[in-house]
Amino acid sequence: MAKRGASESVLGASSTVRGRVTGEGDLRILGTVEGDVSVRGDVTIAEGGAVRGDSLEAESVTIEGEVSADVSAEGAVIVHGGATVRGKLRAKALRIDEGASVSADLDCDFELPEELR
Repeated sequence: MAKRGASESVLGASSTVRGRVTGEGDLRILGTVEGDVSVRGDVTIAEGGAVRGDSLEAESVTIEGEVSADVSAEGAVIVHGGATVRGKLRAKALRIDEGASVSADLDCDFELPEELR
């Protein structure tokens, strides 16, 4: 989620970055990152976008595309239907929508609902 007054960088759909991506502010990935991502802001991997690396770190992460990396968020990780995630997920909040494909170890600091205990 973009914060009021915060900047957002966009990696276009036809772009591929090989290597580490770092920065301040929000990042929207429409293309492909083949490497690690570490951003002081929110990261969105749009439908058709992909991150393939060892780690993805941000304040919050929204996944609509594909992620093959260990994801670490200070806040929430949201996985939308149609997204594909492989790796570890660490966050204070986690939402996985119906239709998402997730193969991950979860490390989340929240209480499970009674029916899931």
